[in-house]
Amino acid sequence: MHDPYRALYIHVPFCKRRCWYCDFATRAVEEDSPLMEEYLQRMISDIRQASARGWLADIRTVYLGGGTPSHLGHKRLTELLYLLSLSMHLTPEVECTMEANPDSLTDRMAKDLYALGVNRLSIGVQSFDDEVLATLGRVHDAAAARSAIRTARERFENVSVDLMCGIPGQSRESFRASVREAVDAGAAHLSIYPLSIEKGTALQRLVRQGKMEDVDADAQAQAMQDASELLGAAGFERYEVASYARPEYQCAHNTAYWTGVPYLGLGPSATTMTQNAERRMRRQDDQITDDLDAKQMRVEDVMLGMRMSRGVSDEKAAWAAELAPDLPGVLERLAEQGLVEHVEARWRPTERGWLCGNDLYEAIYELAP
Repeated sequence: MHDPYRALYIHVPFCKRRCWYCDFATRAVEEDSPLMEEYLQRMISDIRQASARGWLADIRTVYLGGGTPSHLGHKRLTELLYLLSLSMHLTPEVECTMEANPDSLTDRMAKDLYALGVNRLSIGVQSFDDEVLATLGRVHDAAAARSAIRTARERFENVSVDLMCGIPGQSRESFRASVREAVDAGAAHLSIYPLSIEKGTALQRLVRQGKMEDVDADAQAQAMQDASELLGAAGFERYEVASYARPEYQCAHNTAYWTGVPYLGLGPSATTMTQNAERRMRRQDDQITDDLDAKQMRVEDVMLGMRMSRGVSDEKAAWAAELAPDLPGVLERLAEQGLVEHVEARWRPTERGWLCGNDLYEAIYELAP
């Protein structure tokens, strides 16, 4: 027996073209590729089975990610969402997010997505600087990004924009200008990600060949601080290490991942997290990737809570300390190091704690061998 799933992730593993930094489980296919129709039929079957098993009855957030869900095209997306609306309570109270890229979001698609229950669009912009976009291997330019946001805003109040920082060749002013432009365009939510050059990507090959500089950690830290300054001044709250939102537009689905909410993943390479009071398991492609006992679960909840600006309550920390008695001492040492602070009966990450996140998370998770 396990707790009911509260969040649903649907993975769409297709893109028009793989970006040069991408190491996700996705592949570039043409719009008429039979692989997309095969995927759609498999997803229809999986959604029906999940509904029949009662797994969708308590879902509160839905997220279509990828890959590039909008690359599925209008017809396939509407078929998928129509079936989903028949299989669960896809009411306005359910946060339903879909990722879209500027090259594939159309007026008609935005209109029909909204009508079928999608109430939040997340647009992968990355930058409004054409030279930076070329460095990343993106298929769109800045003009297409601006047009996509305008299209989304005609239907959706809740539009999120993804931006990247610390990209080789990206100036500090270029990044700051992109942040300001996303705000001026009407985004209600921004996600800011430092570029990571992953193994096997085109960017890694360019760095190894000496054709591109490696990322500069100091420049990335400066960019994250710049984002915090600019977005704070514009009325955005930083509620998670990489996420900013205007009041009432925090992403409930992303928050679920950091707060121990069980989630169901459908589609290739999607992860499912199943738990009860004694055990937490994560599965991907029918393989168990994590199997945590009660102590490890509680310590993980504290660690993941440090990704959030609100951190963890004294009550939550005490609950974890019942099985991990060294936790209070670790939190005190982290406070001495300036990585966390104790404010209003909560342990919260500091700005330095977010910038040195690996040190913070590792110190806590070492309590859960």
